[in-house]
Amino acid sequence: FVTLHHFDTPEVLHSNGDFLNRENIEHFVDYAKFCFEEFTEVNYWTTFNEIGPIGDGQYLVGKFPPGIKYDFEKLFQSHHNMVLAHAKAVNLFKKNGYHGEIGMVCALPTKYPYDPNNPGDVRAAELDDIIHNKFILDATFKGEYSKDTMEGVNHILEVNGGKLDLREEDFEELKAAKDLNDFLGINYYMSDWMAEYDGETEIIHNATGNKGSSKYQIKGVGQRKANESIPRTDWDWIIYPKGLYDQISRVKRDYPNYKKIYITENGLGYKDVFEDNTVYDDARIDYIRQHLEVISDAIKDGADVKGYFLWSLMDVFSWSNGYEKRYGLFYVDFETQKRYPKKSAYWYKKVAETKEVE
Repeated sequence: FVTLHHFDTPEVLHSNGDFLNRENIEHFVDYAKFCFEEFTEVNYWTTFNEIGPIGDGQYLVGKFPPGIKYDFEKLFQSHHNMVLAHAKAVNLFKKNGYHGEIGMVCALPTKYPYDPNNPGDVRAAELDDIIHNKFILDATFKGEYSKDTMEGVNHILEVNGGKLDLREEDFEELKAAKDLNDFLGINYYMSDWMAEYDGETEIIHNATGNKGSSKYQIKGVGQRKANESIPRTDWDWIIYPKGLYDQISRVKRDYPNYKKIYITENGLGYKDVFEDNTVYDDARIDYIRQHLEVISDAIKDGADVKGYFLWSLMDVFSWSNGYEKRYGLFYVDFETQKRYPKKSAYWYKKVAETKEVE
């Protein structure tokens, strides 16, 4: 499985506007074509990993370069142009009959109303879902934006300013590609609960693991607000495995042409304590176990889920969290680069060998 783009537009193109510049759509397709023809041994191609968090990080939260905040015009336009680049690459891949399969990987945090009986909370969850999930999924699997999606987008732009450049020829490409995706990759780490909100936009990204320091409230959309009884990480990511089941079920229900699903990222970022040349990370084991269980439930209920990728093999650098937030099965001493298997590594090895979760 090879990913063509994961937060890594070349600097010369990033400085030229990244995917807000339509010229870069064609540069991406040219790059994809080169890779398809050069690396014929690849069996599975992913065009983009996490279009949603790219736009979110660049133009909403401002935690990725160029560090722009609260600009919904740029957010949605970036999403649209990247899905268009994906569609053009898929159409090229199928037209030329290249070897293997091709799809897209989406981060899909499930959104729930804080109070399901409050219409304002329900609306807030729907709007936040459009921002992070539905806008991208509609373009990918419907080849258009549904009436409900565009109503929500227009509302958000009316409140916050901006307009989109959506062209007829864009939708010709999107519609041509919508049934050609061989798979959807789902990255899932968390769910969010949304409540109605009547104030100004303020988003604070918790990059240090200082629990409770994050804030997310958007003018005309809503604010994140969760029951304190639901567990969360030190980075305020809510641990809710059922959200993955519900997200898989949503794809199966709303996008029946999805063909098959891979869970392409899932894992627990944690402040690991290194002792006795290992990490006793029972919390990570429990997290993975619960998510594998709900994937199994989804398969039993008719979803076509073909595989699971854990994030990550070893501790890695994070663009917005540095080195402290560790996800790996292997602990990395970043000064010496020596690696040590954690308790979870042995547990996961057994799961992979037996295909069973105790």
